[in-house]
Order: sequence, then structure tokens, then C-alpha cells
Amino acid sequence: MNLRTSEAASRLLPAVEPDSTVTDVLFFGGADTVLGKVLLARSAKGVCAILLGDDTTALETDLAARFPEATLIANEAMVRDDLAKVVRYAEKPSKGLDLTLDMRGTPLQRRIWEQIRTIPVGKTKSYMHVARLINCVYPRVAARVVANACAANPIALAVPCHRVIRADGELAGYRWGIGRKRELLRKEAEA
Repeated sequence: MNLRTSEAASRLLPAVEPDSTVTDVLFFGGADTVLGKVLLARSAKGVCAILLGDDTTALETDLAARFPEATLIANEAMVRDDLAKVVRYAEKPSKGLDLTLDMRGTPLQRRIWEQIRTIPVGKTKSYMHVARLINCVYPRVAARVVANACAANPIALAVPCHRVIRADGELAGYRWGIGRKRELLRKEAEA
């Protein structure tokens, strides 16, 4: 059945009030870690970003670019507990990183990130291995998709893309720097 709404009828529909529009508010704060600077952001649902780098201003710019529709509020008190867990994890990965996450991405990215989260501390999997777990029909194509999902991951450490390596065992690119990836894997191997 094909329903058509006349222009006159559509004008009778109630307008959306600005007060009923949901605003995405993210609280964020930063700290220094053994891996460099970290900026953590959380929504009402959980942590949606853990960004690593060397410059706080660059991390804040990255956060704003990743969440252009959100209202960003610097508030150390709102993220203190989560930030302390991240700092502790960077120092001693064997303690684990237990955070409530608000993973934002495409359904495929979230599926890949969930798969990556199952890789235990001290272990690695190749992009191809993760791809086979996601899509056994086209693993070579899917390996590129896994690499792209890792590059898009805004939640470093909690979604441990550093544990995904090349099929030959060599380290491949890491959004937060290959040196950080190497150091994280070294620390985790000692855990």
C-alpha cells in the first residue's frame, strides 16, 4: 500500500521543540602516563574516548573532530576514576582495564572492536586472524577492514588494537604511534 501525505497534512504535524532535542554531552580530562599524555572522555553511558599523544591541545582538537556534534566539557572530577584506571593500566597492564564503554562506530567497527577486546593481555592476533573471526569468506578483504577499524578506534587501551599485528608477526601502524604499540606489547608480555 502506498501512502502519500499531502503538503497540507504535513504542515499539521507537530514541530519538534528545541527543548526536546537530546544533547550529547561529553566530559573529559587528561593526565600524564608512562605512554605520554592521555585524554579521556565519557558520556552518560560510559567512556567513549581514550586518546594518546604528546600534546594536550592536539588531543583536545582530535576529540572535537571525532565528536563534532557533542558538547565537550572539561571536568576532571567527572572522569577522575576512569582516568586513574587508565593511568594505572599504562603503568601495569597486568591489573587489567575495567571500564564501562560507550563504543561509537559503525556496526561493523563495533563488532571488530568487540572481537579485539577478547584478545588477552600478553597475546596478539594478526589482522588476518581477526578478519577470519569476523568474516571467514573474504579474510583478505576483511583484514583491510580490521586495519581500518583499528585506525578509527577512539578508545585506545580499552579496545586494545595494539594487540593486532601483521600476519608475519611484525608490528604494523598504530594510530597512537608504533613506539607506543611496541611499549604496550612489551609491558603486557611481562605481565
